[in-house]
Amino acid sequence: MEFKDYYSALGIDRTASEDEVRKAYRKLARKYHPDVSKEADAEKRMRDINEAYDVLRDKEKRTAYDALADRVARSGHPEGDFQPPPGWDTGFEFHRGPGQGPADHADFSDFFSSLFGEAERRGAARRNYRARGEDHHAAIEISLEDALNGAEREITLRAQEIDAQGRPALKTRTLSIKIPPGMHPGQFIRLAGQGMPGHGGEPAGDLYLEVRIAPHKLYRVEERDLYLTLPVTPTEAALGAQVKVPVPTGGAVEVTVPRNARSGLKLRLKGRGLGGKQPGDLYLLLDIALPPADSESARKAYEQLAQASASFNPRQHLGV
Repeated sequence: MEFKDYYSALGIDRTASEDEVRKAYRKLARKYHPDVSKEADAEKRMRDINEAYDVLRDKEKRTAYDALADRVARSGHPEGDFQPPPGWDTGFEFHRGPGQGPADHADFSDFFSSLFGEAERRGAARRNYRARGEDHHAAIEISLEDALNGAEREITLRAQEIDAQGRPALKTRTLSIKIPPGMHPGQFIRLAGQGMPGHGGEPAGDLYLEVRIAPHKLYRVEERDLYLTLPVTPTEAALGAQVKVPVPTGGAVEVTVPRNARSGLKLRLKGRGLGGKQPGDLYLLLDIALPPADSESARKAYEQLAQASASFNPRQHLGV
């Protein structure tokens, strides 16, 4: 197989502009078109002209062909013994769209097929590839109030995308989302069609937002359960009491502190945690808060308590 000189086929220099390529093709087509030409080899010449024009009018093909011609010139392949070197077309994508060529590629030479035939088949395969777009994942932080009651919010997300020049670029988009009531950490909010675009007409993927709950001034979140540190006085802990406790949904409820309660005792309010099919609970962790001995009456009260509980040793378990 011989290396074909497409510039010679059109009678132009390698430096010819796109306009000069087009004019040369039209001039030769008028001369050798089989319908009007009386030349004996008009049909063959027209195929060669069409083939050369198909390559030189296409920027990608022409650039790749010129690079290959330079390699051939340097290596000096024997006449009639040309084979395209492996990987010669790396980095190029050749395609053929409607009206982009003067003739059917089936009429072109083996030389053309060895260069562009497989590359165009790969390009066609990519264009015919059909697949749903990939799903994307992101994390969002919401307030405890939004998790309990639900809300509608706008969020801003940043993602790296490839621009028209093939370079990575950071894109920012704002989305309106609906937060259903009863969300808990680790759950996902699904936004259909907000993922990567599909291929070949297939639908886009989805965007999954992993819910995280921001720290709250009163409550600690563990899955669906909430925890609140509840301060009580020594007398409330010792004698028992009814105390008011704030609840996450607003307002307060009364709870019973049992007699002889200790710091760290856990009281449970069933169903007062995050909602859902199986609502979580609200746990109250008792914390005995000592009144300051900053007055004469307070000091006397502590002295009386010390006398009344002289036999009590809170460090007995330490062996001292």
